[in-house]
Amino acid sequence: MSRLDAKRRHIVSFTLNGAPAEVEVEPRMLLTDALRYGLGFTGTHVGCEHGVCGACTISIDGAPARACLTLAVAIEGAEIRTVEGLGPAPGRLGVLQAAFRRHHALQCGFCTAGILMSLDAHLFRHPDPSREEITEVIGGHLCRCTGYAPIIAAALEAAAEMRGDTRGTGEAKTSRTDGHA
Repeated sequence: MSRLDAKRRHIVSFTLNGAPAEVEVEPRMLLTDALRYGLGFTGTHVGCEHGVCGACTISIDGAPARACLTLAVAIEGAEIRTVEGLGPAPGRLGVLQAAFRRHHALQCGFCTAGILMSLDAHLFRHPDPSREEITEVIGGHLCRCTGYAPIIAAALEAAAEMRGDTRGTGEAKTSRTDGHA
């Protein structure tokens, strides 16, 4: 990346939820602001603005990251995935999102997008997680409404469904439908 001029705006090009994207930003603009106000992707929530609550979690090149701690200029050429990219098509829920709905794993929904993004990344790399692994993954997120039991149950059910494991899920799927191959 070339040296940035602090007195002017810069175009940042990257992939957003599988499609090419560009946004014009100041060098000090946070990724949360670029996504929400520059591009209109409001699923990424701004909570504590210190990287503690997890509401702003997104995926950068396949790894969960806090968008409130990331400068927008740092994502040049990266692959970004937000909660809007979890569904297989507009208006359709991905496997993990549908499990959250079935288990009432959200109430106000403020923390949900970040939790979904962390779990999605973990389940992609670890398709057969233990309850302890899921607990650790969501341990970096603050939820004041649901408690964590329904979130854990939803994540375990979604993992089983994505693996095609019919034990305890009631229905099996042989492939992921949330955007991952």
